[in-house]
Amino acid sequence: MEVIKLGPGFAAEIRGVGMAEVAADEAVYTAVRAVFEEHSVLVFRRQPITDELQLAYSKRFGPLETAKAASRGEGTQFSILTNVEPDGSLVKPGHKEELRARANQLWHTDSCFKIPPALASVLSARTIPTHGGETEFVSMRNTWQRLSPELRARLDGACAWHDYAHSRGKIAPHLASERERSVMPPVSWRMRWRNPVNGRDALYIASHTYAIDGLSREDSLRLIDELTALATQPEQIYQHRWQAGDVVMWDNRATMHRGRPWPEDQPRYMIRTTITATDADGLAGMWPQRSAA
Repeated sequence: MEVIKLGPGFAAEIRGVGMAEVAADEAVYTAVRAVFEEHSVLVFRRQPITDELQLAYSKRFGPLETAKAASRGEGTQFSILTNVEPDGSLVKPGHKEELRARANQLWHTDSCFKIPPALASVLSARTIPTHGGETEFVSMRNTWQRLSPELRARLDGACAWHDYAHSRGKIAPHLASERERSVMPPVSWRMRWRNPVNGRDALYIASHTYAIDGLSREDSLRLIDELTALATQPEQIYQHRWQAGDVVMWDNRATMHRGRPWPEDQPRYMIRTTITATDADGLAGMWPQRSAA
């Protein structure tokens, strides 16, 4: 196995082994898991991707999340991210899927609005446009280290609130349906997620974050915007330009990401599996009621 570093202090391409070997071989999984814990974003090129292979690979890392309410793939272990209708036509501007794609262009981490949140996401490229549609990542570990010592100490014990409807409201007032709001109410997590394998801390925020305990709504949003701007400075970004057969896995505890736009007359079809975080992944330290003072 060869590990090729890609981004500014994080992200790596895995060569010499593929997803099938990870799914079938305990030793290969152990080696790849170690790279995941270290680099946060993994890239596999030229994979013979199928739904079955993506499931087998993803299940190696933990229990899988069920796709959220009102999404394409609801009730299954696949989240389908596409502008292609079931009949093969492309969605029109203003269609709910087009609006959701725009919401995914906000910096975020997957499923921080759920209980439990996500450990990792695995995204496979099934149909890609000729240009555009990249996915960008930043390291929230690097961000934590770049905070002033005073701000790190302040955020170490702080808790923030995450709400799916909050991020969707930035795009359109009613993009989150009443059903989505009712089954995904706001949830609070610690703002510092410690990796139990290597002890590294990461700032845990997203476009879904709307409030911080102890601050007014206005001051919360101002601080969240400042932290997001710090995290997403251009020199801190790894941009993944998709190729046919690409699969990218990222650590939702330690990164934020966003999609980039692509021409509306071109199809894009991606499938994501999401791995649920457990106490073994550091979740035990994220519950506000179980946090140290």
